[in-house]
Amino acid sequence: MAPSKVLAGARVVLPTGTVDDGRVIVDGTRIADTAPPEAEVVDVSGHWVVPGFVDIHNHGGGGASFAGGTHEDILKGVDTHRRHGTTTVVASAVTGDLDFLARHAGVLAELAQQGDIAGIHFEGPFISPCRKGAHDEQLLRDPDPAEVRKLIDAAHGHAKMVTLATELPGGLDSVRLLAEQGVIAAVGHTDATYEQTLQAIDAGATVATHLFNAMPPLGHRAPGPITALLEDERITVELINDGTHLHPAALRLAFHHAGAARVAFITDAMDAAGFGDGRYLLGPMEVEVADGVARLVEGGSIAGSTLTLDRAFKRAVTVDGLPVEDVVAAISANPARLLGLADRVGSLEPGKDADLVVLDDAFDLVGVMRRGEWVVDPQLG
Repeated sequence: MAPSKVLAGARVVLPTGTVDDGRVIVDGTRIADTAPPEAEVVDVSGHWVVPGFVDIHNHGGGGASFAGGTHEDILKGVDTHRRHGTTTVVASAVTGDLDFLARHAGVLAELAQQGDIAGIHFEGPFISPCRKGAHDEQLLRDPDPAEVRKLIDAAHGHAKMVTLATELPGGLDSVRLLAEQGVIAAVGHTDATYEQTLQAIDAGATVATHLFNAMPPLGHRAPGPITALLEDERITVELINDGTHLHPAALRLAFHHAGAARVAFITDAMDAAGFGDGRYLLGPMEVEVADGVARLVEGGSIAGSTLTLDRAFKRAVTVDGLPVEDVVAAISANPARLLGLADRVGSLEPGKDADLVVLDDAFDLVGVMRRGEWVVDPQLG
């Protein structure tokens, strides 16, 4: 077990607000309220200490895919995102053959059982061909509850979320099934109307998959799903804050209407995150990444992102002008609550996992700790 540590002198963001010249005590793998005499003191004066980031929608990174890779590939992607502050990550699958998705869910479930990932998100194949984005239209299907149940069962208790076009045949029944099973039903890649979206929320949907993207735009006569998802207190909205998926004004609009307690920053990252430009596969689809933007080779649709959550954090504060406390809620506390992990992660409180991120005064990442061990040691630079 790692020696006890006291991170001292930083601005520490707690659930109750920011404490200047604060300290975080780490005893073994957990945050503690008192420090033993032998605790190592780590001077982080002039820095911020915030909770480790929690990403509920991530397809890979470091050149490796969560959507179809081996154990080694997936762990490589997990490690890449950890080094960028994401200490808790849900692995997202993309549209594929149903039998393949079920088999791969078994691979991901093993890693979830080991604690390497926090669960599985199925993004597709139960989505609208009208709003398919970077998903193979030939593999899309209506959300038959029996097929949805097949994927949930294949995840062996580790399915956390399923993205659905809830207006499709079987959509509402599938939402009800997911709610009964304790799995998040997320409205996304949808062509639903305002009224249809309200029906999905009433049936049990609680998340908007990458709000604004892969859904009809907001209209003054046809308000569509965006309005329904923003105005309903039961919905948490995912936002991809990379400067490509959302204009800053759209992000501020979402924060204004949903409030900081109902926003979850995600990456929607694919293999190139933390790796570089080039050609990649997202499921069966070929992707070209140029200047950090991922697009399908055929058709040019945006194909996920190359975002890491440390960049999303910095942008939210320095470009979007959001309060640091609101960003911490969106990037840590809110997604932890959605996953049912708020008793362990998402905030810096005694008894919780010692998952934290150290940022300098420009909001660049300089340190990452996961369960009491440095992933990126701020003392080593």
